[in-house]
Amino acid sequence: DFKPPAVPRPPGSSAFTPPAAFAFAPSSMPRTPIVGGNWKCNPAKLADAETLLGAWREKAFDNSKVDVVICPTALHLPVVKADLEAMGMQACTQNISATGMGAFTGEWNVEHLKDMEIAWTLIGHSERRVKYGETDEVTATKLELCQKAGVKVIFCIGESLEERESGKTDEVNKRQLTAVLPKITNWDDIVIAYEPVWAIGTGKVATPDQAQETQAAIREFLKTAVSEEVADNVRIQYGGSVSPENCAELIAKPDIDGFLVGGASLKASFMDIICTVGA
Repeated sequence: DFKPPAVPRPPGSSAFTPPAAFAFAPSSMPRTPIVGGNWKCNPAKLADAETLLGAWREKAFDNSKVDVVICPTALHLPVVKADLEAMGMQACTQNISATGMGAFTGEWNVEHLKDMEIAWTLIGHSERRVKYGETDEVTATKLELCQKAGVKVIFCIGESLEERESGKTDEVNKRQLTAVLPKITNWDDIVIAYEPVWAIGTGKVATPDQAQETQAAIREFLKTAVSEEVADNVRIQYGGSVSPENCAELIAKPDIDGFLVGGASLKASFMDIICTVGA
């Protein structure tokens, strides 16, 4: 069986010397918020997806104030892509291969995304890590391929309930980020999604103060590990049972730059979240 090559982590401490190619387009503008909708393995029928998009069309949003990226199933994506784009949204795959072209059954890679004009992919979602054994090294390989191809990445990190209760939240986030930092040469193509695993699909939500504290710690870590410019400019989403009812209080926090939404993105009211963020 094929195993993606191991990717060495930075030696010693979490900090490392960024390569000269590290880049972030200079900007004095505030971070544009970004909302992602991850449909996961839903809905069951294409007709249901089309019905959902029809409901979304009834409420417009200002796409100059908020970026919206939607992650349908791999089979639905090519069909709904044009409809998403017509609403000012962008299509995103939920996963990407750690390999290139060739005898890799069940995979799709960065070359396919470029050919299909799909600008975004998720990498490192907790369900990929936990249920499918995706390691930090594999996420690094995937991210490196995306960087070379110019594919934008929503990179997911986050701790389990056991890790949070053990006080290891920051340790886990730093470990997952440290694995990929040496592979990033263009931070304009990177969004970080902090998703506490214990809050995904459970109805449990990190309080706004908990989410802000953790995301501020992520930004502080990036100042040390990469640069202050990168830390100040990179967008960090929160994910974990986000809803129209709790999104306003969450987005008001200074280090929360949007959301990666699961179950709530399969409802017409997802537009309420988008409009709140883009208000």
